[in-house]
Amino acid sequence: MATATYPPPPPYYRLYKDYLEDPKSAPEPPPPIEGTYVCFGGTYTTSDVLPSLEEQGVRQLYPKGANVDYKKELRSLNGELQLHILELADILIERPSQYARRVEEISTVFKNLHHLLNSLRPHQARATLIHILELQIERRKEAVEDIKKRREEARRLLNESLATLDDQ
Repeated sequence: MATATYPPPPPYYRLYKDYLEDPKSAPEPPPPIEGTYVCFGGTYTTSDVLPSLEEQGVRQLYPKGANVDYKKELRSLNGELQLHILELADILIERPSQYARRVEEISTVFKNLHHLLNSLRPHQARATLIHILELQIERRKEAVEDIKKRREEARRLLNESLATLDDQ
């Protein structure tokens, strides 16, 4: 049985055969997608807006508004989650048929935790970007210092060589 290692390239590769000589000969890329689109049966949107818990059909367990103390609320929800898990363990031992309500409560707490964490993602991204840029600046400053040291060393060697030649 003979099989090819890779499938043949798609037929549109021929559109790019003269690209190196004439870059304008290739077709323009498609415009970016705006709004909603369907991919693998799921509907997605290009806007980066975090939907509220109410829009997702989940009860919100922390206060609404812009002045949320994330640290306090995350700790509170974490404690509540631990309590619900312990209650679930008790119910599974004493009344196993009544576990569904506790599992639903745990799911609600998890969804609230995830929503709070996801609302912090823009801040995390900004802090990560600042950190990366600071590291790049530091590395570039170190590179400049290294270049200066090597330049001074080269000048010193050159001056020593000239002095040696002058002495001869």
